[in-house]
Amino acid sequence: MSHTAHIPSHRKPRRSAPKTALRAGVAGGVLSTIAVAGAAGPAQAEPVTRTIEMPTLTDGLSTAVAASAQATEQVAQDLRTQAQEEAAAASAAKAAKKAKAEAVRKAEAKKKAEAEARKKAEAEAALRASRTQARTTLSATTSGSPASTTVATTSSSSSSSAPSSASQSSSATGSAASVISFVKAQVGDAYVSGGTGPNSWDCSGLVQAAFRSVGVDLPRVSQAQSTAGTQVSLSNLQPGDILYWGGAGSAYHVAVYVGGGQFVGAQNSSTGVVQRSLSYDPPSGAVRVL
Repeated sequence: MSHTAHIPSHRKPRRSAPKTALRAGVAGGVLSTIAVAGAAGPAQAEPVTRTIEMPTLTDGLSTAVAASAQATEQVAQDLRTQAQEEAAAASAAKAAKKAKAEAVRKAEAKKKAEAEARKKAEAEAALRASRTQARTTLSATTSGSPASTTVATTSSSSSSSAPSSASQSSSATGSAASVISFVKAQVGDAYVSGGTGPNSWDCSGLVQAAFRSVGVDLPRVSQAQSTAGTQVSLSNLQPGDILYWGGAGSAYHVAVYVGGGQFVGAQNSSTGVVQRSLSYDPPSGAVRVL
């Protein structure tokens, strides 16, 4: 026995041949089977028909579309509502502006009317005061004079004796008669400040028109008419003379003496054109144009 026979070998023991052959045979058989199956597969396989049910997306998509449409409609409705509100606001603002303008116009018209009424009332009050003062002055300056006595006597006789008035009026001839006929024809017409006819007059407008009818062109206002002719005494009046109230050159009222102690004049807005006795409103003086 050698010395090396008892030394263990570090090499792995070889597998036995039968096991190796068996494993090789099994592996070879499997591969052969696969190869055969692969070769025979395309020729022997039959087509297989299978219905695959895909998941349905219609319901979810419909819901999403409906939600989107609803949201779009809501936005459109909101826009329409906003437009309507803006239109209503604009209309209301326009109406308010128009109403305010109308209210301002009415207020201004009312204010103007009140101012005119107040001015008219003040003018009439001033006219009455001036006439009262003129009468007082005339009474004081002519107290006891023949002129005052004559005027009073004439007035008294004219109011108590119609035939005397008629005879004095009928004594007017020519242009004076035409002037008297003109002013008497206007009795009953309205008094309007600045009026020159044909149906409404102020005092100087009536006198001017009466004398214009006979070709005499008088100034337009009372102040100028009171100095347009020759100053005559109230005791020596003739039909056709111009009577004035106030001072010569500063008269505030005029009329036409028609005889019989009476005059015709456009007095005021309350009476219009009237025929009155001199005692109704004694004049301050007179001028003779004809």
